[in-house]
Amino acid sequence: MLYFKTAGESHGKCLIAMVEGFPAGVFIDEAVINAELKRRQGGLGRGGRMQIEEDHIEILSGVRKNVTLGSPICLMIKNRDFKIDELPAVTRPRPGHADLAGVIKYNQKDARNILERASARETAARVAAGALVKILLSQFGIDVFGYVKGVGGINSDKFLRDIRVGRQIREKSPMYCVDHEIEAKIVEKITATTEKGDSLGGIIEVIAVGLPVGLGNHTQWDLRLDARLAGALMSVQAIKGVEVGLGCDAANKFGSEVHDEIFYEKSTKNKLLTGGFKRITNNAGGIEGGISNGEPIVVRAYMKPIPTLRKSLRSVDFLTKESITATYERSDVCAVPAASVVCEAMVAFEISKAFLEKFGGDSLAEVKRNYEGYVSNV
Repeated sequence: MLYFKTAGESHGKCLIAMVEGFPAGVFIDEAVINAELKRRQGGLGRGGRMQIEEDHIEILSGVRKNVTLGSPICLMIKNRDFKIDELPAVTRPRPGHADLAGVIKYNQKDARNILERASARETAARVAAGALVKILLSQFGIDVFGYVKGVGGINSDKFLRDIRVGRQIREKSPMYCVDHEIEAKIVEKITATTEKGDSLGGIIEVIAVGLPVGLGNHTQWDLRLDARLAGALMSVQAIKGVEVGLGCDAANKFGSEVHDEIFYEKSTKNKLLTGGFKRITNNAGGIEGGISNGEPIVVRAYMKPIPTLRKSLRSVDFLTKESITATYERSDVCAVPAASVVCEAMVAFEISKAFLEKFGGDSLAEVKRNYEGYVSNV
């Protein structure tokens, strides 16, 4: 069973991702992981912390001579801004953050003991784990691509048809956006929001292509691929909603407008993945009955504005009970581009998990034999 856990605090010594269940025999290029970590630190709207940190991965176990061993893989990212014991106590909780609920739950007198772990700095470890499994997925022609679909109500209505083209556009965009028509408006809104001391949220879309029919399972609630992807995305800090395919819009349409009609074409280029069956629409987002159907998987995550504001909101000191304004911690104005990298990593990991459940083996060669046998049968 493939899974990972993270450890570490925002201003602690380091962040750790421990990955188990990863097959032996996969060549790991650290530069690929470091490139993803750098991408998480970019994007317009980031705060001062990103000028301090320069994230690099150290692989502590599970890899020898750049090849995985099949044993647990421990990934470490050191924090340059290591000063957790020097930081002042926090007793003024921020609305929208874990501060107040956390101190009550854990019987604390300092919200620093909560916010250091609740911080989105933890997502650097998730991105490292996601980059690791994307190396595995690439062995099977599976590609996962995340981008910013909108910020602060300025949203793209364009449908991305080719993620190779989308990646080329995204890499040149300060917002990790693929729609030139909205980008200038987003930049303008972020600039104005920064001046006001406020923050912005947005919409992230993640697309996965190259998946065969059959990932996930209809037989139990916790095995359904769409449920698992939704849970993975909702676990990302500040994500408050998730859609698959047409999503919420499906509730407002007739069934005849929603469901993707089925066709058969013996010579289709995806014959090995779909058995020749094809769709001309993808409202289901590549998942039916909790199982991948061979079409691209399309999911969207809705991110709320970050709750740390220079224009502080009203709150209450939880020790004195006096009315005050909330604590301001150095933070971003808009972290939607960074969150798109995290969401991409989480989708990649959940897909990898389902992939290995279906085609699992202790080594890459064994997984490939299982996969090739399945697709040839399809």
